[in-house]
Amino acid sequence: MKILMVNYEYPPLGGGGGVFCSQLAEELAPNHEITVLTSRFKGQKTSEEIQNVRIVRVPVMMRNDPNAASLVSMLSFLPSSIWKGLRHLKLSSFDLVHSHFAIPSAPSGLMLAKAFNKPHVLSLLGGDVYDPSKKLSPHNTLVLHDVVQNMINRSDRVVALSTDIRDRANRYYRPNKPIDVVSLGIPEPAFQQKTRQDHGFSPDDILLVTVGRLVARKAVAELLDLIGSIHNPHLKLIVIGDGPEKKTLQSRVDQLGISERVRFAGFVTDAEKFQLLSISDCYVSTSQHEGFGIVFLEAMACGLPVVCYDRGGQVDYLQNDRTGYVVSLGRLVEFKARLMQLVDQASLRRKIGQHNRGYVKKQYFISTCAQNYTAIYDQMMAARRGSS
Repeated sequence: MKILMVNYEYPPLGGGGGVFCSQLAEELAPNHEITVLTSRFKGQKTSEEIQNVRIVRVPVMMRNDPNAASLVSMLSFLPSSIWKGLRHLKLSSFDLVHSHFAIPSAPSGLMLAKAFNKPHVLSLLGGDVYDPSKKLSPHNTLVLHDVVQNMINRSDRVVALSTDIRDRANRYYRPNKPIDVVSLGIPEPAFQQKTRQDHGFSPDDILLVTVGRLVARKAVAELLDLIGSIHNPHLKLIVIGDGPEKKTLQSRVDQLGISERVRFAGFVTDAEKFQLLSISDCYVSTSQHEGFGIVFLEAMACGLPVVCYDRGGQVDYLQNDRTGYVVSLGRLVEFKARLMQLVDQASLRRKIGQHNRGYVKKQYFISTCAQNYTAIYDQMMAARRGSS
């Protein structure tokens, strides 16, 4: 099939939604012709091929941070991507259009699909349905709510990345069709192993790690307070990622006097990310909500137990006492107690980590996700042929 994917963010822009799009596109590319229509950041090429995926980038306004999109940049993606699609892409040759995020990607994708009478599949990836950290979360902002509802109702198929997002979409938008659930997946990690000493840590250190954009929803400040409350000089936190909260978080580290125990790794390559995960002891997250939490799977594939809150798609695959611990949102005392169980018991960390490696390999590699999406594409094409 010839598939046009529309996503306003694509690596190195953005977070998990863009990463998933790239991983799915690259997994499908050996058997299908994949084109991705996305935003262009300064210095990027307007068109190139990466891992057999054709990437077409369009200019947007006021995108100053690769880790976070401004409202203006998201709004400007609509006319820019539609113009590019209509003028420069041979849309009539595509078999279907697949939009990632109901907003701001789907208005472009759906319009291009309808203009050329192509089927349209929409992936709901989290923040486009529900984001408790944002005042303008679509679920409680009238205009955005109506756009999301319209995108869902006008798409031929709608796929949520987790039961949490499916249930929230049903609750807030009352769709006119059933919403499928296809869990995300990750590629099998491939990287050159390095030691703790290579990264400047001691063999005696107990390393906690967290990955994600430094935005309010991730609530990394709670992790910093937690580290500050545990008086163990060997307990250290690695924060992988960048974003608008970084300066505030660095100031918090200084206030708590834990600068020797917290490392802000910033934006790193995938290989560097997996190197840091592989030398760590436990993955921790105080995020207030995750649409799916793909970084949890990446950590588990590296043999780490996970301690996190219970809000989001991660509850589909995380299990207390088996993958780590899932704590009710906001219960920091319990979070700390569960974490300390793992900190104090190396054998427990190893047992859970070994289970997690096999669990992810069996069920949550990107190949399984791609097979599920291919089945949906095939069903859509068969339905289209049957109605013609």
